[in-house]
Amino acid sequence: MTPTRPASSRGIHFNSGTGFSLTPLDIGHDDYTAVVDPDTAFWALLRKDKLADAFAEGPFLDSYRAKAADFAAEMNTLRFGLTPSCVYFNPTDRCNLNCSYCYIPDTLRRDGKHMSEADLFRSLDILKDYFAKTMPEGLKPQVIFHGAEPTMNREALFAALAKYHEDFRFGIQTNGTLLEDDDIKFLVDHNIAVGLSLDSAAEMVADRTRKTWAGRSVYAKVLETMDKLRGYPNHSVICTVTNQNMEELVDIVDFFHDREVPTCMLNPVRCTREGAREIKPTDHEMSAHYLRAMERTHELYQKTGRKLVVANFANILISILAPQARRLMCDISPCGGGRAFFAVAAGGDMFPCSEFIGLPEFKGGNLFRDDINEVLKTPGFRKVSERKVEDITPCNRCAVRHFCGSPCPAEAHEMNGGMDQPGAFCELYEEQVRYAFRLIADERHEDFLWDNWDKDTRTTLEMLSL
Repeated sequence: MTPTRPASSRGIHFNSGTGFSLTPLDIGHDDYTAVVDPDTAFWALLRKDKLADAFAEGPFLDSYRAKAADFAAEMNTLRFGLTPSCVYFNPTDRCNLNCSYCYIPDTLRRDGKHMSEADLFRSLDILKDYFAKTMPEGLKPQVIFHGAEPTMNREALFAALAKYHEDFRFGIQTNGTLLEDDDIKFLVDHNIAVGLSLDSAAEMVADRTRKTWAGRSVYAKVLETMDKLRGYPNHSVICTVTNQNMEELVDIVDFFHDREVPTCMLNPVRCTREGAREIKPTDHEMSAHYLRAMERTHELYQKTGRKLVVANFANILISILAPQARRLMCDISPCGGGRAFFAVAAGGDMFPCSEFIGLPEFKGGNLFRDDINEVLKTPGFRKVSERKVEDITPCNRCAVRHFCGSPCPAEAHEMNGGMDQPGAFCELYEEQVRYAFRLIADERHEDFLWDNWDKDTRTTLEMLSL
């Protein structure tokens, strides 16, 4: 059996079909190929000269068949058995920035409402009661205050963080421009996860996509906040990758590492709204810069002994190594929207995900008026929670469909015309998966992951040789 390079989005799409798919690793790994069962996400790395032996009746097929039902059950639980454990909560519609790619309409960000302190408390009481009935005892639900810019409603926000910090695992995603020293001390003292955003190591480049309504730079203020968080292990920085900064990803990695950022995300821009689509990088160009940035994180780790984990790539890697251990739920089908998490806007309106705020047809109800379980069943939520790769062409023929998930449903709907369409970055995901397999083959994969990431995992099947 001689495998050939699969057709990909460089031409058409990844090879697949029924049964196992052969996935050459490329670039210095000519002796190996990945064998993937697309339905169960089972995989193995095999020497090409052993492929015929592997697919003959014998230990490889026997071992797989003995565990195939377990693999399918685990994947089914991950895809269809989860219930919400997290809420992305917007305590205000407003933002002090006018970023080019924001998924929230500018009218909301400029003229929207703040949630009152009383309503914010009432919201958290409702969520607390809901999760008490749905989550395992001893586990806290997560609430991530999101945006727009949550610190625009500072007094209500920090009052809620103080009152309910024993009831939830809190996080805050902020542009960092409004945080004062006392705010940062409070967040650190209460071990609240803090996510910042910065799109370049160079001010001129960063200002192309992230600036105030008056067009002024916030670069210096964000750096000031980053420096004040230096040494705090529970913070991260998101870099949104566009055609404005993709060529500088290696520099961005150097910049974040130098400032001791423990975790970052190099997020391909979500193309839900037109402004984002105008600065979308091409897959082929972005992939090359992206993988060079991944290699740079490894070089820095080898040099300094300190990791900079790129969380969205780490999640792809974990989706291969231990699917149920993944931390992010964008790269599985159905995605986490409306089933692992949901979003609450400043007026209490509920959406499957923050990406859908501003798209009225996806509003499922209101937290103050409607039962959460009923909201999860509404048509707007079900459009997201029932979107499956099996219903999407060409994803239904793709070998890596359960390492990717054809994200994102919001951009598929708005950019490509429907939930039955793929997302925006097919080739980028394919190249990340192929790169992840190369790391596994080289036994370098642990260097790209959080320490002790596999603490609570178990091995279902391990075959070290045929």
